[in-house]
Parts: sequence; structure tokens; C-alpha cells
Amino acid sequence: MSSRPSAWPSATPPQANAKPITVTQPHLPPLEEFLPYLEQIWASKILTNGGPFLRQLEAALAAFLGVPYVCLFANATVALVTALQALRIGGEVITTPYSFVATAHSLLWNGIKPVFVDIDPDTYNLDPDKIEAAITPHTTAIMPVHCYGRPCDTEAIQRIADNYNLKVIYDAAHAFGVQRQGQSVLNAGDLSILSFHATKVFNTFEGGAIVCRDLRTKQHIDHLKNFGFVNEVTVVAAGINGKMSEFNAALGLLQLQHMPAVLERRAQIDAIYRERLAAIDSIETPTWPEQDRVNWSYFPIRVKPHCALSRDALYETLKQQGISGRRYFYPLISEFPMYRGLPSAQTALLPHATQASREVICLPQYPGLSDADVHRVCDVLAMAAAPAKVLPLAA
Repeated sequence: MSSRPSAWPSATPPQANAKPITVTQPHLPPLEEFLPYLEQIWASKILTNGGPFLRQLEAALAAFLGVPYVCLFANATVALVTALQALRIGGEVITTPYSFVATAHSLLWNGIKPVFVDIDPDTYNLDPDKIEAAITPHTTAIMPVHCYGRPCDTEAIQRIADNYNLKVIYDAAHAFGVQRQGQSVLNAGDLSILSFHATKVFNTFEGGAIVCRDLRTKQHIDHLKNFGFVNEVTVVAAGINGKMSEFNAALGLLQLQHMPAVLERRAQIDAIYRERLAAIDSIETPTWPEQDRVNWSYFPIRVKPHCALSRDALYETLKQQGISGRRYFYPLISEFPMYRGLPSAQTALLPHATQASREVICLPQYPGLSDADVHRVCDVLAMAAAPAKVLPLAA
């Protein structure tokens, strides 16, 4: 792979005055639509502690997503930490190195040892064929990630979990609204955790949720996220303050009304990228399973070895043109100081995750991205990824 100088080819001058294109941007509804919600909060003086907007949003999300129960949280990281507490997970948990650090951090916060397993190179998800070899007498659970919103092989993972009596907690931060074979992917496993961070498909400024199957589990989780309180004088667990505020819940209720349009626009952007980049054989675009419903939360491209530029050089070229991509996920979680000493963190054991971390760039993808900006990104990629021209020698 060439590390050709990143100076822009003379055939395509840099767009010095073009506005920057960010890798993501939160969708926000019109401010005037949010004001009535704020007026109700001001009138009620209820700001938190399971107020009316929070209860409405939990019910609305359960209906929209097709799941039994939703427990709302201040953010997804606290939700992950609490989910592990709720299922009393300890010992070792098998997970992926190809994710955001919160996945593994939630394990460390609970005193759990992460055991990293390699990914499937086509889906970027935890490879079920690699899981069994990593199971030890200390293994208590599996924590897969629906990477980029593409569903994991939930059936294969569940078979392994059932055979070894393991819990399954899905980090579903990317998987809002995603379905596998006609059913919400959030119903897989014992618990699923969603993120409503500003960068996600559905956002509440900050926020997250645990999806669970039964009312008893929901009540237990609700106790844990409120210091363990059952009532004014009764505490049943060493809980935490993970509650979502009424402001966040109110925004969520409004955002939910806009979700059909948000998802439609993301699908349109995905289609433009796919059509434009199909002609560049040195760039691989994502494949979404036809039988599944995805949410187009990310558009990861893979820079192949025969590309004119390395992944990092292409990333820098985009940046020079005012386009922010993201090397997501780079470095691997297993390469950070708090994890690299683990036996399962050895690069030799994680070849597919390591290669993906060195080849993937996530392109800009958000509802506010114009068609013109999508084409601009594609124009830059088309020129930069082309083989360098060799000029003839002078006679």
C-alpha cells in the first residue's frame, strides 16, 4: 500500500472555501416544537425522579421498538454498568475488542475481567465460532456488540450461552430500531443496552436505556438506578444515580415523532454513497443483510491494500478537504494501557479486529447532510483512491 504524499492531485484543486463536513451531527427538532414540553416542565416543577415525561417515553419506546420493557438512564455507560449489576455478573465476560471503550470499561467498573474474542471480518461483530474456545470455568456472560447497527448472529450466540449456562448482555448502542428476521434485535439475550447520545440515530441530548423482558427485572433495574431505593425508607441494593431527567425524556418524546423521516434520510444517504463508491474497487462498502432492517447509523468503508493511499493517508486527505471521517474503531480496546496486558489482548489472537482497525473509516452520515455534501465526499474519495499517475520521462 502506498503512502503517497497527501498533497492534493493537481487535477482536483482543494475546496478551500467549502464549509466543513462533520462526521456526524445530532438531529434536533424545530425549537418551537420543544417549547410546549418545556412549559409543562416549568409548570409541574418536576425535573427528575421518574416524572411524567420519563414514564411516557418508556412506554412510547417499548411500543416503537417492539420490546416488553424499557428502563431509561442518564447515559448508556451507566446503563451497561447497571445491567451487569442487575444480573450479578462477575468473573470473566467474553466481549469484542472492536467497539467503543465503554463496552469494556463497564466490565472493569464491576471488577470483571474482559476476555477479548476476534470479530467476523465481514460483519465486524463478535465471531460465534471463536467464543467457545475462550470459555473457562470463570466465564459468566457474553457481551457482544451490534457493530454499526448490523445485527449479531444472535441465534448462534444464544446456543453457546445456553450450552454453558451463560448470560448474554448486548451492547446495542448502535442498534436503535434494528430488526433481525422481522423481530427487534433488542429482544435477544437477557438484556440489551441502548445509547441515546447526541451522535446516535435517536438522541435525547444524553441518555441510554436497558431493554428487559419482564416486569420484575424492570423493577429491580429501576431500583438500582435510583440508589437502591424502593420507597422513602427502604433501600434494597447498592444502587447508583442513573436516572434520566424530564428534559431528556421530553426531547425523546419529540424526537420519536421525527424518527420515520430521520431513518428515511439516512437510507437515502446510504444509497448515494453505495452507488457512487461502487466504481472504486479499492474501497469496500458495507453490506446490510436483506432479511434484516438496519438503521443506517454509520457508513464504514474499508480501504483495501491496493488503494493508492493507506487508510491513514486517505483519512488525512479527507481532513485537508474539510471532511471529517472517523477511524472507528481505532485503536482497538485491547490496545489501550488498561487492557493490553490481558492474555486475550494479544494482537496475534485478534487478526480480523486488528486488520479492520487499520482499514476502516466511517464517512459522514446524519440526516442534515445534503446530497451535495455526500457527492463532495465521494468526489474526494474517487480522486484520492485512484492509482497515482506516472508521468513519462522527458526525451
